[in-house]
Amino acid sequence: MPVKELQSLEKDPLTQIVKLSQCSPNFSRVSKKAYIESYGCQMNFADSEIVASILLKEGYTITEDFDKASLILLNTCSIREKAEQTVRKRLEYFNSKKNQKSNMTVGVLGCMAERLKHKFLEEEKIVDLVVGPDAYKDIPNLLKEVANANEAVNVLLSKHETYGDISPVRLNSNGVSAFVSITRGCDNMCTFCVVPFTRGRERSRDPKSILNEIVDLVSKGYKEITLLGQNVDSYLWYGGGLKKDFDKASELQKRTALRFENLLDLVAKSHPKVRIRFSTSNPQDMSVNVLRVMAKYNNICKYIHLPVQSGSNAILKKMNRQHSREEYFQLINNIRTIIPDCGISHDMIVGFPSETDQDHQDTLELMDFVKYDFGFMFAYSERPGTLAARKIEDDVPESLKKRRLIEIIEKQKVHSGYRTKKFIGKTVCVLIEKSSKRSENHWSGRTTQNTVAVFPKKNYQVGDFVDVKITSCTSATLIGNAIQLSNSI
Repeated sequence: MPVKELQSLEKDPLTQIVKLSQCSPNFSRVSKKAYIESYGCQMNFADSEIVASILLKEGYTITEDFDKASLILLNTCSIREKAEQTVRKRLEYFNSKKNQKSNMTVGVLGCMAERLKHKFLEEEKIVDLVVGPDAYKDIPNLLKEVANANEAVNVLLSKHETYGDISPVRLNSNGVSAFVSITRGCDNMCTFCVVPFTRGRERSRDPKSILNEIVDLVSKGYKEITLLGQNVDSYLWYGGGLKKDFDKASELQKRTALRFENLLDLVAKSHPKVRIRFSTSNPQDMSVNVLRVMAKYNNICKYIHLPVQSGSNAILKKMNRQHSREEYFQLINNIRTIIPDCGISHDMIVGFPSETDQDHQDTLELMDFVKYDFGFMFAYSERPGTLAARKIEDDVPESLKKRRLIEIIEKQKVHSGYRTKKFIGKTVCVLIEKSSKRSENHWSGRTTQNTVAVFPKKNYQVGDFVDVKITSCTSATLIGNAIQLSNSI
């Protein structure tokens, strides 16, 4: 799940034009240019870095000016209807640009590519190629098919592909933070979610390739690594293969299997001067062992994104969530006991089919119990192809969804303010990431709890760990003054 400030809670998933952060000396001699736009979750942005690496080997450069591009790719999201509408408008716009420019190719990548392949290519004819999340290595071949005026589509799902053999090109990079994918796909089959159908079954990446990628990032000066996956806590490496096939593994494979807590321990121990984050956690997969590893190492950030989706057992059951309200409460209690200062955020869906006023109240009460630091809250929108769309009537009126969403958002603002106020008077370690959006005279960075902090620049620079004394706050941001370079992270 993406990382945002509270002000972004009502907005769609971030749209980002990805840029090449480092260009090789011979780029000026290359004429082919590619432009990539990414929508949705962190996994999509990480995938765009893989695509960029593949294109570089084909002689492309990456440009942020689509008017200069001969290849335009949109890496898309299907999580909500509004996200798809935004992408469709962009595709229509680029298709109109293509009609004015004979040598332009327009392609769609990601989750919408898998779901709407025939509609895009055959019915609407607004794209030239369609590539699913597991087929990015086939892009060079597909571009040749486009050049030969043939259909160019590959949305086949893989049981093995993790792109572990590809070194991603870091796009739109601040040189400080980077994503490292460790799992792909999802086995959970939540009734509202398209991910299992667009990204396939869950499989984990070879730990050696993960560790090698992190070593490379550290050598280049990166200070923070986020381990990334649809269900990062269910990471399981037993020599390759789908997670669902683990029961068929040999006894030796089972004894020597590497689980997420083992991988997390390895990474943290190997790079004590680098901050480690991970996302996204599923409540059913978050173990006490993971929490103990988090508590053991200072460089593992004390923050967990823990989607709950609803506070009602009845709704959780209809969503096919593999946790109950009570189990979630117990998990929160375990977190508060083992990592007392841990920041916790959430995903929440409002207005799922059959949601009653009591179900809604159960969600509000759960929020009061947890008092999340921040969250991502959305009204339910039916996604074609999901079990909910096929089997459950969307019977909650839009006006009621909107009212309940407003109540959820307002409660979260109160809780966020409660959490940030607790930092006033304290000194926190902040990793400087960029200049503040509101003032070029201030730095912006995040604490270990993933809370944004801003402070006057003085003589510090991007990538510094700085001790900051917090003097005031908003519901989303800490405000303070830098004291010194920090000895801890």
